[in-house]
Amino acid sequence: MSSNQESTPNPPPRRRLSREQRLQQLMAVAWRIVREHGTEALTLGYLAEQAGVTKPVVYDHFATRAVLLIALYQDFDQRQTLQMDQALERSEPLLAHRARVIASSYVDCVLLQGREIPGVIAALASSPELEAVKLQYQQVFLDKCRSNLQPFAEGAIISAAALRAMLGAAEAVSHAAALGDITPAQAQDELYANIVAMVERARANESISRRGAIE
Repeated sequence: MSSNQESTPNPPPRRRLSREQRLQQLMAVAWRIVREHGTEALTLGYLAEQAGVTKPVVYDHFATRAVLLIALYQDFDQRQTLQMDQALERSEPLLAHRARVIASSYVDCVLLQGREIPGVIAALASSPELEAVKLQYQQVFLDKCRSNLQPFAEGAIISAAALRAMLGAAEAVSHAAALGDITPAQAQDELYANIVAMVERARANESISRRGAIE
């Protein structure tokens, strides 16, 4: 007796992601977890669950939670660096223009990442090893700022302490803008004023030093 039932076609095989594609998927899911639940919820097991993969797949990319946090910060840093480099290339060689680029690029990149990046930065301070990684990436940013601002210091040296203070201001106003406590424009304007004041203070200190040497 023949059957009138139609045969059900086999579903198409699932396409395997390349290693790079899987990494990008896991990173996107990790950012979503941080955004929706905070960094405390970001464990390798929960990442595997949310990404729909087995734990060994996640461990193959991130041996530890610390490695995952570093990867997230590196991802943010690379996008911030690219955005700032492109804007600096288009800007005029004037203090006002360079300071505006640095301020707007920093704030815009934090806002693009939303509330996630302050949580990741805070998590990186949880151990000396993670803190060292954060400081390493921050130093690259500060060196870039110094190289772009130093020509306007009229021979003065922009100190490491001044650059660190500027970075603290950048993190503070960007976080406040991400939380909605201030507007993005207010954050950019305040950081811009901080950068310009830093360079002008270096010039003033150098001028005082020179007059003292003459007297």
